[in-house]
Amino acid sequence: MFILNANKPEELAAYLYQQKWLTDGETIVSVSKPGEGNMNRVLRIEAVKRSFILKQSSGYVEKYPQVLAPENRVLTEAAFYQKIASAKEVQDLMPTLLGIDAVNNLIALEDLGKSNDYTVLYDLKGRIPDEELLQLVNYINSLHQCFEKTVVDDELANAEMKALNYEHLFEYPFKVENGFDLDLVQVGLQMVAMPYKKDAELKEKMERLGSLYLSKGNYLLHGDFYPGSWLKTSDGIKVIDPEFCFYGLREFDLGVLLAHLYLTTQQESTIAFVKENYSSFDELNTAILNGFIGIEIMRRIIGLAQLPLKMDLKTKADLLAFARELILK
Repeated sequence: MFILNANKPEELAAYLYQQKWLTDGETIVSVSKPGEGNMNRVLRIEAVKRSFILKQSSGYVEKYPQVLAPENRVLTEAAFYQKIASAKEVQDLMPTLLGIDAVNNLIALEDLGKSNDYTVLYDLKGRIPDEELLQLVNYINSLHQCFEKTVVDDELANAEMKALNYEHLFEYPFKVENGFDLDLVQVGLQMVAMPYKKDAELKEKMERLGSLYLSKGNYLLHGDFYPGSWLKTSDGIKVIDPEFCFYGLREFDLGVLLAHLYLTTQQESTIAFVKENYSSFDELNTAILNGFIGIEIMRRIIGLAQLPLKMDLKTKADLLAFARELILK
């Protein structure tokens, strides 16, 4: 299997010629990492007149090699890009798929240019402007509406990635002994988390939410719609990394978005703005939406997928209590 390696440019060039992702006479000027991703190997290839992104998945999570993951997950991501290419309002906010190598679990994507994601919001100093937030809400509006199904089927079921995410959403953070000492994240966090790990009422509600997450649905979801998947580029906001995509309940995408607005301590008016501008908000099940908001908040504070949150322990404790209340409602 060919493995992406920035330190072996000659092998990389030979591979790209073989795939016809570099044309005859085109040479690689530089190879770099476009950002700090969690799941996959990602490289930016710069030639003389253009650049593009290579993304490769393996049988584990790149940032956490001890965590196993479906090795062909980028092929599901590629299928998502192929699906949404027919809807300009969605495609315009995402990179274009340029090529697929199914043998080596590798895809080529349009380079969106030097950009920053929105994880800077976790320093709790910034506010996301309404015009940028509106672009994000319009994106999920369009995604959910353009690809709605009247009959549920197995397209983009993405069962293995959903199973992986299910474990980290609904199980791992709430195990009393999971091998992850939260005091290494922040002293005192383990003690703050312990009551939730032993909360039978909470776990009963989460079991129901988990079954809803795993169920098939009518709406195409991004599946991981949080600030690390939003880029601020010279052409406006772009959305990346739909590898957790699936057809399910639209409350999940919206719940993740709203959870991260709470995690970044955005104003209540910002939360209201999202609800006002998501066009089908009145059709949603509020209890399910609140449950997904709550579980995303909790797993980001006491789970493995930690954020660079500049938040004191009391604020985290208050957010956990708020999240529990949302879930139990």
